[in-house]
Amino acid sequence: MHVKELELLPQLNNHPRVDLGLIRTGIEALPRMGDALGVDLKTKRDDTLPLAMGGNKIRQLEFYLGPAKQQGADTVLITGAVQSNFVRLCAAACRKLGWHPVLQLEDRVPHTDPAYNNSGNVLIDRLLGADIHYFPEGENEAAADANLDRLAEELRQKGRNPYVIHLGTDHPPLGGLGYALGAVETFLQMQKLDQMPDHVVIPSGSALTHSGFLAGARAVGWNVPIHGICVRRDVGLQQPRVLKRSIEIDQLLDGAAGISPDDVLVDDTTLAPGYGHMNDAVMEAIMMAAHHEALLLDPVYTGRGMAGLISLIRSGQIKQGERVLFIHTGGLPGLFAYENLLTEHIEKSSI
Repeated sequence: MHVKELELLPQLNNHPRVDLGLIRTGIEALPRMGDALGVDLKTKRDDTLPLAMGGNKIRQLEFYLGPAKQQGADTVLITGAVQSNFVRLCAAACRKLGWHPVLQLEDRVPHTDPAYNNSGNVLIDRLLGADIHYFPEGENEAAADANLDRLAEELRQKGRNPYVIHLGTDHPPLGGLGYALGAVETFLQMQKLDQMPDHVVIPSGSALTHSGFLAGARAVGWNVPIHGICVRRDVGLQQPRVLKRSIEIDQLLDGAAGISPDDVLVDDTTLAPGYGHMNDAVMEAIMMAAHHEALLLDPVYTGRGMAGLISLIRSGQIKQGERVLFIHTGGLPGLFAYENLLTEHIEKSSI
């Protein structure tokens, strides 16, 4: 699998990887939504990846968990927001590999809605039988990672062999390699279609999906503008984060990409009021995609990513008639965590 991609980017063979049933995801045309926006719009459907309701983190986990397998791990620890897709898919990957998942859920979004705290990804975490811990300092990456290390040491004392997936920027961005591979996959698909996009738009949060895609694209000579839509941090914080992570991923690829600051495009016009919070632009994007294409987007990542894409078109940064590829990173269980907000909007709009 991915033989052609690895021929183009053989440096990926230098890194251990587990098999999570990854498949090449499809490119889908979105003609009705494209017509409404005045562009030729397509989407890369990484929401269709076949593990536990899919999503982009499966690509990252194949490379994060490669070293865990080498080390003979029997337990994996990871941290993320209450409705984290990464946490959910890590738990699923552990079960698929016969390991035990330990999840730390960070209090990043002050929701008191029972659906947010119990439905969506949290429900799947519990179905998978994960051990769940809660961490109150939701915007403190260093403290969250340090607490994972503390939990891991407790497990070692009990005779377990834990492996920790650290998400702070002081740890190697191994997961970004999954999206370097994903970028090459996408590049070959678009070449085969003979419809290379003028722009790629991708949600930008922890930055490993954005940075990995950027590094992979540049490593094979694909110089398309890649717009990261901020979902957690503003441009002032996200731009240097993406640059740092992209350079680090490029180093893991032996410098094949040659990343420069000009490669890093980020946009935060649809970010306020912040991570995990709905706004009018995100709601419009979710409803527009559903009504025009039966394409489901989540409120945290893909809904905000599509809202950013719409904003780039309306501001003229993406011009009328251009070809645009949207990377659908999944996260659909999050829809159910926002059930009450979405239901309220639907009922108001139908009056």
